[in-house]
Amino acid sequence: MTTPIKFGTSGWRGIIAQDFTFDNVRLATQGIADYLNAERKREGSALSRRKPVVILAYDTRFLGREFALAAAEVLAANELQPLLCNRDTPTPVVAYTIRKRRALGGINFTASHNPAEYQGLKFSPANGAPAPPEITRQIEEAIARRQAEGWTFRGAVIGTYRCPTFDPQPAYVRHLRRLVQFDVIRRARLKVIVNVCHGTGRGYLDKLLQEAGAQVTVLNERPDPLFGGHHPEPDAAGMAEAAALVRKTRAHLGLGTDGDADRFGVVDADGRWLTPNQVLVLTLYHLVRNRGWKGCVVRSVPTSHQVDAVAALFGVPVRETPVGFKYIGAVMESEPVIVGGEESGGLSIQGHVPEKDGILACLLMAELVATEKRSLGRILAALEKQTGPFYTERLNIRIVPEQKDAILKRLASGLDRIGPFKVEQFITTDGYKFLLPNQEWVAFRASGTEPMVRCYLEARSERNLARLRAACRKLLAL
Repeated sequence: MTTPIKFGTSGWRGIIAQDFTFDNVRLATQGIADYLNAERKREGSALSRRKPVVILAYDTRFLGREFALAAAEVLAANELQPLLCNRDTPTPVVAYTIRKRRALGGINFTASHNPAEYQGLKFSPANGAPAPPEITRQIEEAIARRQAEGWTFRGAVIGTYRCPTFDPQPAYVRHLRRLVQFDVIRRARLKVIVNVCHGTGRGYLDKLLQEAGAQVTVLNERPDPLFGGHHPEPDAAGMAEAAALVRKTRAHLGLGTDGDADRFGVVDADGRWLTPNQVLVLTLYHLVRNRGWKGCVVRSVPTSHQVDAVAALFGVPVRETPVGFKYIGAVMESEPVIVGGEESGGLSIQGHVPEKDGILACLLMAELVATEKRSLGRILAALEKQTGPFYTERLNIRIVPEQKDAILKRLASGLDRIGPFKVEQFITTDGYKFLLPNQEWVAFRASGTEPMVRCYLEARSERNLARLRAACRKLLAL
């Protein structure tokens, strides 16, 4: 491979057989092994006191298990002990297992909600969180050194190594039973539609709800590397079938997980898909109002300020981070956090792993409905009577590649106005965020791989949302 292997917000991803090949997987794994062995030898390192175990996992994508076995060969050749999950496994389960078994870390073969032609390699260090930039930078440097040397795997075990396997599900389920009030769900006798998007969530979300006495209808439960011809994402389009069935059967709600079950999708009793922003707001409300939890709430830069408004009702401080759950996870490791989440569909809570967990998020929504015996929409409407409404939107605007630098330079210099709205504050924590009057705002983030700028909007009325949309399109058109 002549192009460098780079780790993004959730690991290294590439198109199968084009970028994501067995040779490149072995090269990337060797870089991880170099990093781990260097850390084990570093004076004062916590890893020096741990057994050299590395958890291996994969989702339902093409060749996932085979890629994991290739990684196992490389790890074993580097005197590390690979331990392979016995079936396709949700990302949050991998995170919990790393912590539970005090492993050095974990390598998970998943491209999450990406299209079927993609595969991915995600490394998590010993705390189970997504690897932070300072770690991925060291791994990338190790990979580059090996690449420059012309490294290829020549281990004697190649093709013959039998990797030990184990079942991570029982320990993770026991942990969830301490976090979720299943007795409350049981008393409510809920009717739930569950969409696991042909991914790893099957046998987890559906089974836990069934064991709690819910009447569950499961959609897309057969493992499929093509994900039924759709993206394995429980967004509005991905949850449309579940929404129709919720309305038809008069279910209490529809719940979904993406390909590796770290993201969630929620449909209310009337078939309306709730945004991840709204689910984060509802989770914060539930854990403070009904559970009495204390601490702060953490959200990423482009996540709704409705979170802030609800936090203010309860006197909860808010922390803002760059995009990427690794940053939210870092706050969770440093102070008491009630809930941390992001607008793209990731969420975790106090006492859990510093990683996204779609299974847990869905169970908490079932718990909230069971606790208050009313729909999520009615709970949101009651909250909005106190905070006022919030209207959010994300635009993916393609730009001429030659104009990308000029657009970013203009945004970086700050703006006095966006359309008719005065800019009150300019934030550069991640991309360019412009705070406007009345808790309205716009944020811009450039794609690192495409000629595209992502534009996040939040307004307090549908009219203002339309005005912001028009102003941003005009701004990016140059």
